[in-house]
Amino acid sequence: MVESSSTQDGRAPQQLRIVDAGVILGIETSCDETAVAVLSGDKVLSSIIESQIEIHASFGGVVPELAARAHDHAILTAIRAALDEAGLSLDQLDAVAVTNGPGLPGALMVGVGSAQGLALGRHLPLYPVDHMEGHLFAAALEAPVDLPALVLLVSGGHTEMIRVDAPGSYRLIGRTKDDAAGEAFDKVARLLDLGYPGGPAIERVARDAPLPTISFPRGLRGEGLDFSFSGLKTAVMSFVRTHPEVGSVEIATAFQIAAIDSLVIKVDRALSLERYASVVLGGGVAANELLRTRIRQVAADHGVVGAIPAKRYCTDNGAMIAAAAAFHRASGDPGVIAIDADPGRTLIDPA
Repeated sequence: MVESSSTQDGRAPQQLRIVDAGVILGIETSCDETAVAVLSGDKVLSSIIESQIEIHASFGGVVPELAARAHDHAILTAIRAALDEAGLSLDQLDAVAVTNGPGLPGALMVGVGSAQGLALGRHLPLYPVDHMEGHLFAAALEAPVDLPALVLLVSGGHTEMIRVDAPGSYRLIGRTKDDAAGEAFDKVARLLDLGYPGGPAIERVARDAPLPTISFPRGLRGEGLDFSFSGLKTAVMSFVRTHPEVGSVEIATAFQIAAIDSLVIKVDRALSLERYASVVLGGGVAANELLRTRIRQVAADHGVVGAIPAKRYCTDNGAMIAAAAAFHRASGDPGVIAIDADPGRTLIDPA
């Protein structure tokens, strides 16, 4: 539960919240999960997620063509299941929302094409949603988030910090200069033969492991608010090559500590530089329990609320896409008739 606070003059703070914009079907197919949800007002009536982990596991990472084919196979079934779980028919929808970027081109096209066909066929407004804005709204699915908020978005394709002063008002304050954190987890897990996806695999073996006797570098530790994970990944590769006697569990544990420390160091620095009411965590890596614990602690150290969504809303899901669309719809956006997939879409253009 996220607790709300008050401003110094006693007024309720501005909040990021889920607004009532009718019944919205949200579709998310940006990577390797076919996700569809129904949002009614601020209530998630259903959330269906079809994972592709078994398809990509033998490759140690997502194969774009296979991902697109799997989405194509699953999308109609997922839409039907979401409507059935919500107890609604297509006639009861008010709008359709879909991720149109960033993401894998073929995967995005499946979701965009399905959403566009549904919207046209039912004469419904269509809302293209930025995938990262969806992750931002995921934190508000269970309770409003006090603003301004420092948002750390961490996934397989993205690692960035955003300042949110008001709904729709975003400022990029830090991002990775190379690998995303989740990408580094996947690559290290593959190197250590721990399985896919790398984040849960490394977390699983490290959970009950003793503290490691080795330590890996924290990228850009003393520099600004940007992140770097390439050096950490290279350090692990070099250590594995030169220390064959050290077990994979200890190496994985040391890597996880260093990777998460790299994230928390930057959050701590950002909280020291500007005033915030909340720290928001989002993205697939936000399901990592050590990261969740560390972010709660650094938020508490600075006297702000840690707004960390339930793990089911950290990974890609349709509810967060519908929630972002609800904000735009309530703000007067009438929706569109036709859209294209935009794999390179960015929520905030770098300065």
